[in-house]
Amino acid sequence: MADTRWTASVVAERMEEAAATLERLPAVRIQGYVTTWPPILREYWEAFGWEQAKIRLGPPASTAIDRMDESLGWLRWLEPDAARIVWLRACNVPWKALTWRVGMGRTKAWQEWVAALAIIAARLDAGPHPTEKKDKSCSNKKPLNTVNRI
Repeated sequence: MADTRWTASVVAERMEEAAATLERLPAVRIQGYVTTWPPILREYWEAFGWEQAKIRLGPPASTAIDRMDESLGWLRWLEPDAARIVWLRACNVPWKALTWRVGMGRTKAWQEWVAALAIIAARLDAGPHPTEKKDKSCSNKKPLNTVNRI
C-alpha cells in the first residue's frame, strides 16, 4: 500500500481490520487459583446448555497484528473525541449508540468521523513526519565512558 493514495474509505477499512484483529487476539486472563484435578467430562444429556458455546476464529496472522499496531497509532493524531468516534465506528457500533456514548448528535458525530478520517489520510499521504526518525540505530550517540570537555 506504500504506492497507493490514502483515502478516507481506505483508512476506515484499515480501522475495521484493526478492530477485527484485536477481537481475534486471545483473551487476557488473570492468573487465579490452579487445580490439579482434571476437568469434569459430562454426558451429552447433562452438558447440553450447561455453558454457552464459544466459537472464535483462530488467532490473527502476524502481518495483521503489525497493521493493527500501525493503525492504532494513527488515533494519536486525532483529538480524543474524534479518535473515540473513529474507533467506535471501526467496531461497528451503530450510530445511535455511538451518539449516546460521545454525547453529540448524529450529524455532528458523522462530521467528526469524516473529518478525522480525512486528517489521517492527509497525514499518511504527506509521508513520514520530519520529527519521526526512520533510523533507530545508536551509531550517532557517544559512548557513555567519554567526558565532554570544554
